[in-house]
Amino acid sequence: MKKIFVTDFRMIDEEIEDFFMVKSFAIKVGANKKQYLDVVLGDKTGDVTGKKWDITEPEIQSFEGIKDGDIIKIRAAITEWNGMKQLKVIKLRKPLATEVLDLVDFVKAAPEPAAEMMAYIRDCVEKMKDKDFQMVCTRLLDDNAVKLMYYPAASKNHHAEMAGLLYHVKRMLEVAQKVCQVYGNLNRDLLMTGVIMHDIEKLNEMDANEQGIVSSYTFEGQLLGHLIQGVKVIDRLALELGISDEKAIMLEHMMISHHYEAEYGSPKKPLFPEAEILHYLDMIDAKIYDMEEALLPTEPGEFSERIWTMDNRRLYKPSGF
Repeated sequence: MKKIFVTDFRMIDEEIEDFFMVKSFAIKVGANKKQYLDVVLGDKTGDVTGKKWDITEPEIQSFEGIKDGDIIKIRAAITEWNGMKQLKVIKLRKPLATEVLDLVDFVKAAPEPAAEMMAYIRDCVEKMKDKDFQMVCTRLLDDNAVKLMYYPAASKNHHAEMAGLLYHVKRMLEVAQKVCQVYGNLNRDLLMTGVIMHDIEKLNEMDANEQGIVSSYTFEGQLLGHLIQGVKVIDRLALELGISDEKAIMLEHMMISHHYEAEYGSPKKPLFPEAEILHYLDMIDAKIYDMEEALLPTEPGEFSERIWTMDNRRLYKPSGF
């Protein structure tokens, strides 16, 4: 039987039945004081939230042992909430021993092989002329070589996929090099270092498995966040590698300012051109990724579902060209 993917969901109230990977699984209490199941399910094409209302104690007991990363079979009705597809779960269960599943159908991964992306990034570092920035980048890549091969860039939204962080950095580096060709006043090696390091501490801000699924945020990640964690790492590496105070502080400034606004975690706005450009490179790649994902299942000549990360806009997919 052909697998039903998240991007295949079309008709409201249509019932679907198939296997999906659990991204999150929690029992919550609603406004009516009754318990319900709140679940996020996914496959290689995307994620969808689901609810099973007014669940009973026997049902809750039957859910025991289901955890993030498991594959379950569900029967559900496709509904819509706030302009987004959602599932009203009717039944769910674990796979039977006789049901053979292919993990490739369920793991959302970056569209390029992780090894090739890493090779591209390392080649950029090898071509750096500034030996201090080259040393910092080499240490960051060496110290995090294993996690970078599978870690996502987020628990949800942009680049929330296996090797998503590597994909995010690689595309930003590609654009950074083009930007440096246009704006000759930019220090290429400083900007490239900012790109490589800006989200590196997401590897320690989140707990993720080898399928790129985030189960939770770490203790330090919740209390500090990857910007402050990143400053700590750069401060330590600068001392170990003998990097000057000026260079170290400029890198730390790029780290804490790349979110731009205090409400998004940045206590300072960019105060030199490379820091300003880093912010926009980050935003460009994140926004274009979200647009790509929203338009992928959209039919030509139609509008996408609402994208809450982009002010609930519905994007148009051209049909005539």
